[in-house]
Amino acid sequence: MAPNLQPSILFIACFGIFTSVVLAKTDSQDVSALNDAYKSMNSPSKLNGWSSSGGDPCGDSWDGITCKGSSVTEIKVSGRGLSGSLGYQLGNLKSLTYLDVSKNNLNGNLPYQLPESLVYLDGSENDFNGNVPYSVSLMNDLSYLNLGRNNLNGELSDMFQKLPKLETIDLSSNQLTGKLPQSFANLTGLKTVHLQDNQFKGSINSLRDLPQIDDVNVANNQFTGWIPNELKNIGNLETGGNKWSNSKAPSPPPGTRHIDRDSSGGGGGSSKALITGIIVAVATIGGLIFFAGLIALLCRRRNTHHSSHFFDEEKPTEETKGKPLFTPQSSQMLQFDSMDDFRGQKTVDSNTSVETRPSVKRTSSVSFKNTPTFHLIPSSPVVATPDRFASPDSPDTHGVKVFALADLQNSAAGFSPSRLIGEGTIGRVYKAKYQDGRKFAVKEIDSSLLGKGNPEEFSHIVSNISSIHHPNMAELVGYCSEQGRNLLVYEYFTSGSLNRFLHQSDDFSKPLTWNTRIRIALGTAQAIEYLHDVCSPPLVHKNVKSSNILLDNELTPHLSDYGMANFHHRTSQNLGVGYNAPECTDPSAYTLKSDVYSFGVVMLELLTGRMPYDSDRPKGEQSLVRWAKPQLKDMETLEAMADPALCGLYSPESVSAFADIVSICVMSEPGLRPPVSNVVEALKKLV
Repeated sequence: MAPNLQPSILFIACFGIFTSVVLAKTDSQDVSALNDAYKSMNSPSKLNGWSSSGGDPCGDSWDGITCKGSSVTEIKVSGRGLSGSLGYQLGNLKSLTYLDVSKNNLNGNLPYQLPESLVYLDGSENDFNGNVPYSVSLMNDLSYLNLGRNNLNGELSDMFQKLPKLETIDLSSNQLTGKLPQSFANLTGLKTVHLQDNQFKGSINSLRDLPQIDDVNVANNQFTGWIPNELKNIGNLETGGNKWSNSKAPSPPPGTRHIDRDSSGGGGGSSKALITGIIVAVATIGGLIFFAGLIALLCRRRNTHHSSHFFDEEKPTEETKGKPLFTPQSSQMLQFDSMDDFRGQKTVDSNTSVETRPSVKRTSSVSFKNTPTFHLIPSSPVVATPDRFASPDSPDTHGVKVFALADLQNSAAGFSPSRLIGEGTIGRVYKAKYQDGRKFAVKEIDSSLLGKGNPEEFSHIVSNISSIHHPNMAELVGYCSEQGRNLLVYEYFTSGSLNRFLHQSDDFSKPLTWNTRIRIALGTAQAIEYLHDVCSPPLVHKNVKSSNILLDNELTPHLSDYGMANFHHRTSQNLGVGYNAPECTDPSAYTLKSDVYSFGVVMLELLTGRMPYDSDRPKGEQSLVRWAKPQLKDMETLEAMADPALCGLYSPESVSAFADIVSICVMSEPGLRPPVSNVVEALKKLV
């Protein structure tokens, strides 16, 4: 029997070896990401086993790499004397939960895209600059974040809404500025926060109601106001080197949650709890009485008449009276199995202008508990803050501020040419900078576009615009209407426009990696979707172009110039050359699908880096759509079309899928273009 067993034993042994090799083989995407990181770190010899191309990190046990199956789960390379940067592909490590590159000499920006699966992220004690990556906001399981002792700068974006497991955040010893994001208040699991040795300003009130916080260091910043009483009894508190007020702190606002951090037992604790309960009860009753009076006052004001209806709130209808405020439910994801399915989804176009103030309607992608009568922010719940809502004595019911013309003139250097940052058919835009550091973009509407003898027209426009809120919209801050001048005051974005990044300087195009470009396209599409599918009646934008897509410090897009559609009806043209859909020779023919066409042109700009129309190019290449459209289905020509600034650093499959979406958006026949909601769902699959 022995001779008969030998082949079987040999087969089993070979099969076992073959199986172990297959199981040890690292996922190709993970290998590519580590190859890129190794090259970006100047191929350090200290990382044993690492390679700039190919290899098997899991099977060959690369230094500092831990795997589970064929996926890389941990990278621990602290204190190895590494230099260079981390590359651009770390976001492709889909199973990575632990990343520690601390105590090295790494520099440059942290990658914009980091793995969303991270639980532990330590990049401390390096020379990283730029800001905290936007992708941190997507790390729902993150518990430890340490980027201290680097050269990070700029303001923190509001990225902490959905990080309930975060226990430690250390951003100390950087050059971060601005106020603490309000979303810090959402970090209910936070125990340790170290922000010392930066240039933060404003208050630290967003930390006061965190139930588990026990270690706070905010020393050596520019914080003002008062140290919240809720923080004074925690285990470790460092607050020196700030500009705290010496006057008596004001009483906390009604409804503020008090956290009793006294852990001592016995009757003393019970008495304390009882007293606290009584105080809270009295405060609650007082608050109810206050708000009842406030509501009565508002109702009485609604029945009075103002010189302008700009300050009137929308009157409730009979069928909506008495209905409570509501929260939008999560949108239903639409699935497309093929581009034919994607093309086949259609909605009814609307040619409605903004003469009617928008409200919110039901759509296939957004569902609501009640039929809404107020404007919503679908992406996040509305949080009422003193800065957000006007006082009962203020006529401004939408939360925007009234600016004095003299103050705007002073802050914008008398609207001199040196402060001019943009000019179009509607008016000019100036940069306004106040002494306290606030910056705004001030848009002056050409008075010839407003009806003579009708001062309420501007008020009505401001009322419409101020009711529109979305994370990817440029927020209206306020307005000014004095001495015949009508100005709109917006957020100011220091990174400028997408047009500037793509076309006005080679240096600006470098940060726009392929993943960042997809994210910009998705954010812009979501803003357009909000106008088309959430507002009722649907709002056409009529001016979708790269110069109206503004980028913040995290390169998150914010669509501007919305709510101006009726002005574009009055002007001879509504968009720059190259953005107009074929049907828009007459501005009145503009529909929702015309917005989709213009957005398709923006996507072409992101893909190719070219302008929509360039008279300096050969005649056959001057019109971007005409030149690109025949080539969008050919992979070989796509690679040649891709923006040279990308340096080939993209997935061919992703570029091909992106091009498919573009080709449908720029169809000559409006009925063949998809609704923007379908574009959003298709782009989500590429992020």
